[in-house]
Amino acid sequence: MNNSIVDILDAQNWPFSLEWLPQPAYMVGGAVRDAILGRSREYLDLDFMIPDDAVKVARAIAKHYRAGFVLLDAERNIARVVFPHATADFAQQEGDSLLTDLQRRDFTINAIAYNPHTQEIIDPLQGCADIEACLLRMISPQNLQDDPLRLMRAYRQAAQLGFTIEPTTQTTIRTLAADINKVASERVRVEISYLLDSYQGTPWLKSAWEDNLLASFFTNANRESLEKLAAVDQVYNLIRETYPQLGEELQKPVRDTIKTTWLAIAKLACLLHPNPEIAEIELQELTYSRAEIRGVTTSLRLFPQFKKASYMSLREQYFLFQDVGVVFSATTVLALADDLVVGAMSGDNPLCVYVPLINRYLNPDDLVAHPSPLVSGKEVILALNIPASPLVGKILSEIAIAQAEGKINTAQEALEFAKQVTGDW
Repeated sequence: MNNSIVDILDAQNWPFSLEWLPQPAYMVGGAVRDAILGRSREYLDLDFMIPDDAVKVARAIAKHYRAGFVLLDAERNIARVVFPHATADFAQQEGDSLLTDLQRRDFTINAIAYNPHTQEIIDPLQGCADIEACLLRMISPQNLQDDPLRLMRAYRQAAQLGFTIEPTTQTTIRTLAADINKVASERVRVEISYLLDSYQGTPWLKSAWEDNLLASFFTNANRESLEKLAAVDQVYNLIRETYPQLGEELQKPVRDTIKTTWLAIAKLACLLHPNPEIAEIELQELTYSRAEIRGVTTSLRLFPQFKKASYMSLREQYFLFQDVGVVFSATTVLALADDLVVGAMSGDNPLCVYVPLINRYLNPDDLVAHPSPLVSGKEVILALNIPASPLVGKILSEIAIAQAEGKINTAQEALEFAKQVTGDW
């Protein structure tokens, strides 16, 4: 066996000692596959198959190392131990032998085992040959039927690994496509999210749609939707070259607790109904979070306004920035992608229509995009002797616009201006 594979899989890299594993015990799944591919990970995700007492072994390791313990499946004896920089899953062997268990897996490249005690690779289904050929091959149609999420997972893994789906496997997936409707929406969403977050995922999302895996989840997607999805990647490359700071923002997650990037929000918007209200219902059915839904619906609602940026007054731009908020980068990309698909991009700088908005957004001192309040709502209430109401917010907006226009510069001027505008209303 290649020494580099042994080095990557070596128990010295694990968060626990090999002595805690009984004999025999096997490492299986993605960690073995990635080691054969020569890929090492900063965060280890390990899977072990143990003939007996898998939960007992996991519990003992968790207790000794003061790590987190999660019982994933009591009936099938599967448990997880969570370390600061690694996760280790322990599953009890289901079949009569290791071979029986490996034959129940999804694809040959994931049905390779490693015995850490003997440093031996066990590859009864020729997964190593498929890895070398960069092929994703099913073990059997029945295995895909047993867990239809594997139908979608094929496209995700092909994208992640840069592999091709073996023709017979893809034909089988097309035949079984309707079975994807048996899978809980949130499980499908996770696979879709992987593809949305990856440049390599776009052509595989297109393939999944063409193979009828996405029809019931994105009922309003069509050929133009897929064209726009591909256009988002082209636009992203243009933005990254022209405005690196905006390009970096597009790769940031919507929230620390949500891995979906702003670029993925723009891509997701391409697959939904253009009416934000209908799109919101589609996203709710796919169990997306409030933050993700807000990101998509805001982009869909406001990207047509972004196209008019060159003709907007300062006041109109101010309210547009207030409305779009943190969804600015995704909305810009969606507007540009739409331009590309409908043929509206032209000239040396296809970004020219959006330059006024982008420059304001990237300038933290720009008072139109990033107002710096001269006075608070409380100060307005006291100075004008008015009750707390929506009127206060309206007054603060007028003050901010006047400040951006250079009409006022101090708190005193702001309050005098507030008295004047309320007198005029």
